[in-house]
Amino acid sequence: MKRWLPHPLLTPILTVVWLLLNNTLAAGHIVLGLLLGWAIPRFTLAFWPNPVRIYRPASLLRFTGVCLYDVLVANVAVARLVLAGPKALNPLFVQVPLDLTNELALGLLANTICLTPGTVTADLSPDRRVLWVHALDCTDPDELVRTIKRRFEAPLREIFEC
Repeated sequence: MKRWLPHPLLTPILTVVWLLLNNTLAAGHIVLGLLLGWAIPRFTLAFWPNPVRIYRPASLLRFTGVCLYDVLVANVAVARLVLAGPKALNPLFVQVPLDLTNELALGLLANTICLTPGTVTADLSPDRRVLWVHALDCTDPDELVRTIKRRFEAPLREIFEC
């Protein structure tokens, strides 16, 4: 069973993403979405050396909601900064010490930071213990680090590291 359906959670997610991208619930698109949702995990199995374990699925849903909320709020904040002009900006690079060890969780953290407007993941230290983040407007680097650790890193640890 594992060989034919290697990532059972990924299949419906990819199907839903396909349907959302096509903005239709036509039978043909549902079948095609299911086919893609099955084929993509099946044919990329060699690129997944370790099985993905989600220890707390409810936390994953909560994390997704927090990320969506943060993206919306950050969009408004960045729009205000852009309209205020360059003098309103206070760009800064910040070192975020990491407690995460799971590679998927580290990747999700880095991408989540990039998806939130106004912040970009710039680098990960070779020992994977420090993440460099560039913030478009940061007056308190310690608060930015606390926010990233509380809103993003802690839930990812809960989800992927138990």
